[in-house]
Amino acid sequence: MEKAVVVFSGGQDSTTCLFWALEKYDEVEVVTFDYNQRHNEEIKVAKEIAEDLNVKHHVLDMSILSQLAPNALTRDDIEVKDGENGELPSTFVPGRNLMFLSFATILAKQIGAKHIVTGVCETDFSGYPDCRDVFIKSLNVTLNLSMDDQFVIHTPLMWLDKAETWELADQLHAFEYIREQTLTCYHGVRGDGCRECPSCKLRQNGLDIYLKQREEVNS
Repeated sequence: MEKAVVVFSGGQDSTTCLFWALEKYDEVEVVTFDYNQRHNEEIKVAKEIAEDLNVKHHVLDMSILSQLAPNALTRDDIEVKDGENGELPSTFVPGRNLMFLSFATILAKQIGAKHIVTGVCETDFSGYPDCRDVFIKSLNVTLNLSMDDQFVIHTPLMWLDKAETWELADQLHAFEYIREQTLTCYHGVRGDGCRECPSCKLRQNGLDIYLKQREEVNS
């Protein structure tokens, strides 16, 4: 049997990846990381979706990240803003995907899974260096060497923009579910979010483009 672990936050991208994995693999489990993120609502949403879709859910303590790397996702007193003049966004958490994928692979080793699925994306990302394809490929090699195994890290969204991610959700028959049940907003608002933070603007812009394209195709 082919088994996969999905790195899961309960957001649009990871939930799309979860539906993708459920179609592709015989068995799927999800892992969520508690790194003292700004909103515990994220973990709550992840738990609810996992329960609703009947997949086993692991929550791992990664609070050391907030101690080592204070940022806008773990501190209320740091403003959420895009990077300027070549700087990284205030929401960048150094080492986050390095640690998440490493621990997800350790978990996969324990439960007999060979596939790790993550929603990182280089096409429509926020400037995070650990979302790049070259990093994922490099880490995949390193993890295999470190555990003398043959894991595969899958990135279904790597070359999709947000409109194409919505299209994939539609193809997976999960469009409305993802739109209504996920949490992408930096301010902890489910569904379409606050419409003001960078994450919500990116999500909404992609949604508007996809809905327009779908309307044109159907007209």
